Amino acid sequence: MTARATDRTRYDRATAHLDAPVAIVDLEAFDANADDLVRRAGGKPVRVASKSVRCRALLERVLAREGFAGVMSFTLAESLWLARSGFEDVLLAYPSADRAGYAELTADPKLAAAVTVLVDDPAQLDLVDAARDGGREVVRVCLELDTSLRMLGGRVRVGARRSPLHSPAELADLARAVGRRPGFEVVGVMAYEGHVAGVGDAVAGRPLRSRAVRLMQAAARRELAGRRAAAVRAVRAVVPGLEFVNGGGTGSVQQTAAEDAVTEIAAGSGLYVPRLFDNYTSFTGRPAALFAQPVVRRPGVGVVTVLGGGYPASGAAGADRLPVPYLPEGLRYDPQEGPGEVQTPLLGSPADDLLIGDKVWFRHAKAGELCERFDALHLVEGDAVTATVPTYRGEGHTFL
Repeated sequence: MTARATDRTRYDRATAHLDAPVAIVDLEAFDANADDLVRRAGGKPVRVASKSVRCRALLERVLAREGFAGVMSFTLAESLWLARSGFEDVLLAYPSADRAGYAELTADPKLAAAVTVLVDDPAQLDLVDAARDGGREVVRVCLELDTSLRMLGGRVRVGARRSPLHSPAELADLARAVGRRPGFEVVGVMAYEGHVAGVGDAVAGRPLRSRAVRLMQAAARRELAGRRAAAVRAVRAVVPGLEFVNGGGTGSVQQTAAEDAVTEIAAGSGLYVPRLFDNYTSFTGRPAALFAQPVVRRPGVGVVTVLGGGYPASGAAGADRLPVPYLPEGLRYDPQEGPGEVQTPLLGSPADDLLIGDKVWFRHAKAGELCERFDALHLVEGDAVTATVPTYRGEGHTFL
């Protein structure tokens, strides 16, 4: 029996009392992935990207492990909720236009001490001030450096369109602008190299593309290491007490951790290891988060139909954004239908061994987005569910 077949037996046994659709997290795999992130970080703390987890209980579990410190959040409302729930170090990784949230942040000393907001434009400071509504708490600010690789005089750009601040001088200028504004304090710098950390460099069946990605990423790492170090020096000249410099992501942990300028690493997807993270040479993780759909029809030989399952991931539309049938091995989508809103036909010889009511296990393309579809995660240890915990959705929150 293969390791995957053994896992299927465990998962089926553990959830035999549960009707599908159902989502699980294999805690042995989750903990092993956490240990691997710490190992690759080489002694630098790992800040957990909450968008890739979206479950308070699992955020608490990983932050209780040695080597992890702090949360990287994705909305201001989520940041405030986590801070009120006892998380003491929350870095908001995206600019916000949440006026009500800023009014709450600037009026509450506990929240203001726990939450750091991202800024890459003085207009964002204006928005905070306009929202204060009498709140006088100092707002902790993190500046974001654009990490994109620019070639041919800027005519070619590789990387996400995030911060407009590309040069060390631009970042230092904003640090001075923040310093001149009462009610704000620069405490950190963030530089997320998504084109390195979030793009697989070993895509099955595409050797030429994979080689091109590796060459691009090698060039991007070299360029960014020098520019990030210069940017941090420029900001420290303005803010000598800078608390942290955040960088990296699941796919580039060890490379980013090797940079002296970086003080902490961001990672989250590496805990669940969704299907998009199968295509990396830098690490191999264990799939920890899965969902099951029930077989509801048997249309013919070599075909079963499961309920629903059309849970595409965000990003540019394509086959790689779809969940993948994982257990039993050997199932594939009908190319005429794909994963559907209310039903999904699956093809392959394993279909003939499936009965009405059996579970088919899938892996989502991305990590935390799975939790937007389920209100609970069943935590599996061995062949038993040992706990059931709510997702953000299960706690009544859909932040984005």
